[in-house]
Amino acid sequence: MANTGPPAAGPAFPSWLPFEWIVAVRFLREGRMQTGFILVGVAVGVGVIIFMSALLSGLQANFVRRVLTGQPHIQLLPPKEVARPLRQGPAVGVVLQPPLQRLKGIDQWQGIMELLRGMPDVLNVSPALSGSVLAVRGDASRAVTLTGMDPDLYYRVIALPDKIVAGTARISTTDILIGTELASDLGVGVGDKLRVSAANGGDNVLTVAGIFDLGNKGANQRNTYATLRTAQSLLGLPGGITVLDVTVRDAYGAENVAQRITAVTGVEADSWIKTNEQFFTAVSAQTTANTTIRFFVALSVALGIASVLVVSVVQRSREIGILRAMGISRAQILRVFLLQGGLLGFGGAVAGSALGALAVIVWQKVARNPDGTPLFLLELDPRLFALALGLAAITGLLAAFAPALRAARLDPAVAIRG
Repeated sequence: MANTGPPAAGPAFPSWLPFEWIVAVRFLREGRMQTGFILVGVAVGVGVIIFMSALLSGLQANFVRRVLTGQPHIQLLPPKEVARPLRQGPAVGVVLQPPLQRLKGIDQWQGIMELLRGMPDVLNVSPALSGSVLAVRGDASRAVTLTGMDPDLYYRVIALPDKIVAGTARISTTDILIGTELASDLGVGVGDKLRVSAANGGDNVLTVAGIFDLGNKGANQRNTYATLRTAQSLLGLPGGITVLDVTVRDAYGAENVAQRITAVTGVEADSWIKTNEQFFTAVSAQTTANTTIRFFVALSVALGIASVLVVSVVQRSREIGILRAMGISRAQILRVFLLQGGLLGFGGAVAGSALGALAVIVWQKVARNPDGTPLFLLELDPRLFALALGLAAITGLLAAFAPALRAARLDPAVAIRG
């Protein structure tokens, strides 16, 4: 009859290593095939979680960057004109026609601007004036939107200089910036003259100082920029503005900040989340889907670890019984199997982190635009790896709890006879 006894600590284990660690590692080493399979399973699961998390973060950052390319986080707008009945009481058969929306500025905007600058969540504030004008070059003309701004303030909110493809973003009162599509439609380039006319009779000849590309054909065809003073003169609103553009520290918290601004100032504040509601809903749906996938991957990892440890308990019942007969406590047996679960989870997570990082690097090299540039950037956040390691270890411990409890409750006499 073969000699069956408790796993002894060989010379490979340091003398200072606790008993539970020695037994746990010995059990894992003796079941090399099972240990190898579960480590591979955990590694693949953690690698998938890391890669998908990095992919989703990069995709969302790319979407947000594209959406916010030509717009601020929050815009403060003047109130719209509304029609009011001339007499009180119910009006039967009366139809109120909405009035024509004339160009209207924000009252006392300088004070509101200083108030916004004092808010802790606000980074930058820039006044601007927008209105419709006609850009004319010879026989060609296009209806466009002219935005008057202070370059020093506006460029902190909208990184327009980064979008310049010809000329410069630094402009004076006689200059204008136009998009690539408008430049092509009117046949103009840097240094050429454009006549800009407004509906109120304002008229000026401006020099094209720069041509920009916002990455959107409609925006490149429709948007133009001049200094605030030039726009005020053309649009007939001297000293006035129609919008205050705001950037905040947390772009995803812009709606909450906008609501606080409205409550404090009484001026309508629209966040990019509100104006791009469908896009933000899609981003939220992506996050929910990714979280669901990660949950089920983690669940499969936990079930795999639990199944391996259950088999280990059955296979090693006699050894567990001998250990218990030698005076080993139930708590120590419990810790042995919990340690196995934790080691399987942590070891697999280390390998999975390397696998996930490799997948991200390969993706960046394979996924390319037609011009050879990366499709979008993926960042390897160290916090993601630390979180994956911690969660995998905890998952291993939780998965090992039921098998460990079963091992600790084994009756030594029954286990040895069995």
